[in-house]
Amino acid sequence: MTQTLLFEQHSNGVAVITFNRPDALNALNLATMQQFAETVTHLNQATESLRAVILTGAGTQAFCSGGDLVELSRYPSQDDARAFITLMGNALLMLERLPVPVIGAINGYALGGGSEIALACDLRIADESVRLGFVQIKNAVIPGWGGGQRLLRLVGYSRALELLVTARPLSAAEAHTLGLVNRVVGTGAALEHAVEMAEKIAAQPPDVVRAIKALLQAGLTQPYEDALRLERDLFPPLWAAEAHLQAVENFLNRRK
Repeated sequence: MTQTLLFEQHSNGVAVITFNRPDALNALNLATMQQFAETVTHLNQATESLRAVILTGAGTQAFCSGGDLVELSRYPSQDDARAFITLMGNALLMLERLPVPVIGAINGYALGGGSEIALACDLRIADESVRLGFVQIKNAVIPGWGGGQRLLRLVGYSRALELLVTARPLSAAEAHTLGLVNRVVGTGAALEHAVEMAEKIAAQPPDVVRAIKALLQAGLTQPYEDALRLERDLFPPLWAAEAHLQAVENFLNRRK
């Protein structure tokens, strides 16, 4: 049986998660949702060697087209809905809170739940063929995996409302203009560029990378003064750490 979710972790600490249902535009059935949740839990429990995470979709047509309505239509009750949105919502929150940067290598369609997965990444690289769309209203529902709150924080209230109530798909260029993606690359090149970015991150001092993500996450979720306090608390140990002392010594040697 073909695996619907692929996972690999390279020796440099870069992990890659691939949604692997290209014939279904990488839509997530319940088994894939469960595998995704288990994979993110594994990453959360084994972060010591982790440096960066990449999410992408198999094939050329889609990153992820959301939940598989063919299968999910068999589960029509409120309890059913709460179960699978809780599963994915918790998994994406855990993904977002991993101590290392998470990069979305977005190819083709990222629709509905796929757009929500993309927004749970810290960084997003989209190829020029991408269509990013919050199309949940077409199925008479709302985002259920946290996408509404993440969209609001990225683009503001009015733009988020427009995108959610009109279900208008965005081109890669428009998504970049709105700040929903960091970089637009050639068709089929998103994963290559994501790997390049992840390798650059992996080459940086890991404690510093983690501190940078922690201070920015604090700014999103904590009162201003609390976030400032955390930033100040993170600085002194890094100042006294071997990586900083070595960097200063290298700098002084270059001046000599």
